[in-house]
Order: sequence, then structure tokens, then C-alpha cells
Amino acid sequence: MYELHVRVERTDLDDQDHVNNVVYVRWVQDAALAHWRSRTTAEQQADVGWALIRHEIDYRAPARLGDEVIVRTRVGHLEGLTFERLTTVHRADGRLLAESRTLWCPIDPRSGRPRRVSEEIRRVFSAR
Repeated sequence: MYELHVRVERTDLDDQDHVNNVVYVRWVQDAALAHWRSRTTAEQQADVGWALIRHEIDYRAPARLGDEVIVRTRVGHLEGLTFERLTTVHRADGRLLAESRTLWCPIDPRSGRPRRVSEEIRRVFSAR
């Protein structure tokens, strides 16, 4: 599990003064990238890129200006070239704001084509 803490800024809001849906997607992506960088070496990061191939999100409650938000992410099921990532977004008071399931595909940064990752990297992100 990896946590990313953010504060809702004015630029995150939509016309209804709620956090815009696109911002939740950005937070999910930012948490995934931060988690990847926190657990891998610079060499591993240079060897594997990631493409988001599916994104599902369920919105439970709105976030508003000034809210402290905690984005928690973890890797779920790993199969072939698909890495599932499960993410929740909570307000600091514990209220669930959104839940997300994303599917990621590892990419060879030189060719831009899907590629398998090493068993070492799979072990780093496997559930323990």
C-alpha cells in the first residue's frame, strides 16, 4: 500500500465547487507513479514504462476546497501483460470519496511496445 497526501486547490474544482472528476483520475495516476518510483531503482524505471489501458472509478462523496485527501494505492492481480491497480481516495476524516480500479500495461520505452517485466519487479509489487 502506498499513500499520497494532497490538498484540494481552487484549480481542482468544477462549476459546482466539487473536485472535478478529471482531478480524481490525475490523483490515481500520480499515486501509481509515485508508488512505482518509491519501490524501484532508476535503472528499473528507465527499463519499463507504463500505459494505462482501462480506468474505472466510482465516486462516493465530493471533495471540496481545502480538504486534505489521502490517495491509497496498491497493485492487485498481475496477469501476463496486465497489472491491476486498486486505489481509494479518502478525506483526512476517513470519508471515502472514490474507489478506482485501473489496468496498466508495461511498455518498452525504446520501442513503445508492450513487454513483460522481470520476476524481480513482479515480486516487488506482489501482495505479501
